[in-house]
Amino acid sequence: MENFSLLTTEKINPATAHIDQCSTLEMVTLINDEDKKVAAAVERVLPEIAQAVDAIAERFLRGGRLFYIGAGTSGRLGVLDASECPPTFGVNPDMVQGLIAGGIGALIKAVEGAEDDVTLAAEDLTAKNFCAADVLVGITASGRTPYVLGGVEFAKKLGAVTVGVSCTENSALAKVVDIAITPVTGAEALTGSTRMKAGTATKMVLNMLTTAAMIKIGKVRGNLMVCVQATNVKLRDRLKRINKELGIGNEG
Repeated sequence: MENFSLLTTEKINPATAHIDQCSTLEMVTLINDEDKKVAAAVERVLPEIAQAVDAIAERFLRGGRLFYIGAGTSGRLGVLDASECPPTFGVNPDMVQGLIAGGIGALIKAVEGAEDDVTLAAEDLTAKNFCAADVLVGITASGRTPYVLGGVEFAKKLGAVTVGVSCTENSALAKVVDIAITPVTGAEALTGSTRMKAGTATKMVLNMLTTAAMIKIGKVRGNLMVCVQATNVKLRDRLKRINKELGIGNEG
């Protein structure tokens, strides 16, 4: 049986061992001190992130798509990043998709056992017509979630590019993907609560993957989101300001 206590994300953090005895200010200070370590962890894997961005942008230009798969917090972060691409960059919702173990209901309520099903991701990807032209990004803080590993195995058999985002050294995920992105954030402030530092690092990585890939395929001019969908008052005002900055006449 696997010894989960050996995983970096499951280790006990000595710096916060007394957090339950702290004042509120001391408590949030300890959490903040741990969060400060996240950006440095992501910085250490920037070359791998850049490699993944180049692979994603290349597939986009050839009509390929980007899929995120994950369970729990990891799955929710993938769905979040995917859902923000259409309004931000004006792309079709099919271009970036997020799949979570247990389906859409798992976004708000845990679906017990779904992440331990090694065949479920293949079924989910098949339903989306996933193919060799696409890119699969598997997300799992521990680097060993069966749902994600099963999806990666399926994608590799098809010949698709596979990327793994995990927060544990020498993870099972890192060993099987084409590009391994491993920001090791260390023990969490609350033991095993990977929605904290690991989740923050993952969000930062996913932001970079889609943002940089969209920049590379021409969805940004300067640092302006020229394809933003003006679906509310704030965004209509932003689009007017973007057009003015670029010297483009606004038709209303």
